[in-house]
Amino acid sequence: MHFLSNYYNNIVKYDLINKFWYNKLKKVPKFYKIILNFGLKKSSIKQLSSNLLALELIGLKKGQFLISKKSNIFLKIKKGHPIGCKLVLQKKLLYHFLAKLIFEIFPQFKTLLRINKKKRKYDHSISYKFKNSLLFVELEQNYSLLNTVLADLNLTFITNKITQEEFYYLIYSFKQPLKFLLE
Repeated sequence: MHFLSNYYNNIVKYDLINKFWYNKLKKVPKFYKIILNFGLKKSSIKQLSSNLLALELIGLKKGQFLISKKSNIFLKIKKGHPIGCKLVLQKKLLYHFLAKLIFEIFPQFKTLLRINKKKRKYDHSISYKFKNSLLFVELEQNYSLLNTVLADLNLTFITNKITQEEFYYLIYSFKQPLKFLLE
């Protein structure tokens, strides 16, 4: 059992139960999955494969290509062509990656990440966008394998359907450096 999983089960869950009254234990907020995504507007096979390799180095799991469902004339994308790559982390790998974020990546930020409360689409997910993907040690060490400039890395944390107050409490309990704006 990962230590963050143990931390969630023994500390965060009881804090949530004491602060917000739940009728059933299934309603207690929990992270279900983390989605890592590289989206590319203009893609070549070389760039797609290097981005997929970067995702696999970060997430320790096999990733998959994203295929376009519709053609778009303005972006010059044909139907059925690859447009990016993604990786979905669940269970043990979720907590392993979350520990990597909390202890290695987030301390490198000098300022807090700002997220507008009103611009969020869903109450059960939050997304980050990293412009510099080389913050991860694995990518910095294996930079010679990648041979291209990496696209922006998108991270999406998905939880069960909860209120905003419960969601922010869950985020802060895992020590994520966020500052929510009311704009």
